[in-house]
Amino acid sequence: MNTIELTAYLNDYLDFPAFRDDVSNNGLQVEANSEVRKIVTGVDACMTLFEAAEKRGADLVMVHHGLSWGGEPRRFAGSVGKRLQFLFNHRISLYAVHLPLDAHPITGNNAILADMIGLANRQMFCCYDGADIGVRGTLQKPLPVTELSRIYAEKVGYPGTIYGDTGNPVRRVGCISGGAGHSGLAAALDAGLELLVTGAMEHELYHPALEAGLAVLALGHYGSETTGIRALGAMVAEKFGIDVEFIDIPTNL
Repeated sequence: MNTIELTAYLNDYLDFPAFRDDVSNNGLQVEANSEVRKIVTGVDACMTLFEAAEKRGADLVMVHHGLSWGGEPRRFAGSVGKRLQFLFNHRISLYAVHLPLDAHPITGNNAILADMIGLANRQMFCCYDGADIGVRGTLQKPLPVTELSRIYAEKVGYPGTIYGDTGNPVRRVGCISGGAGHSGLAAALDAGLELLVTGAMEHELYHPALEAGLAVLALGHYGSETTGIRALGAMVAEKFGIDVEFIDIPTNL
């Protein structure tokens, strides 16, 4: 398929205009090939992923964390230069999607995290850079946080770390992949949640969450963001008949 046509479709599917304040320069960041026959997906744009893509004969790499953020890179030297040189030398294009992938209602990181535990009565929450990216809802029946951790261990591959668990079953749950930060904690408390499923739990959030009675299940920044790019790749494979392969490169963070 033509690279520009495919990425234009993805830009529309992911509703880029709703995320104008995203610091990521979402979309086609490197155009090194006009055609797409094989796609490799991953969480982070890095040499390990690019080398894996080259070995598999990929024409396009799709990631959640790209190479271009805001005004960066300003210099095409060092690791940036080596990455770009590799992509152009091997005719591999790069497509990146950040907040639009967190928030998408079907193939988004948070939608998939919510699907995995059967969240119902869903609403978007947690405004981040001008757009709601989190998904909150209710479980069909209250479950212990340890049981939800077991489900994620089975479906995502990461059981996560539990903070502030009182042992009481929870029902009101919110999902914010990656690093929810202070805005995520505030949104979870404002929504009256009993559990926040997120990626990274920051040190300064531990005591405020504990004192507010909010349990946190932190799957790791990487682990919580494998879901959306997998789902997006699967959608592309089904719709366009393109060979798509996810490459798992965990950072343990």
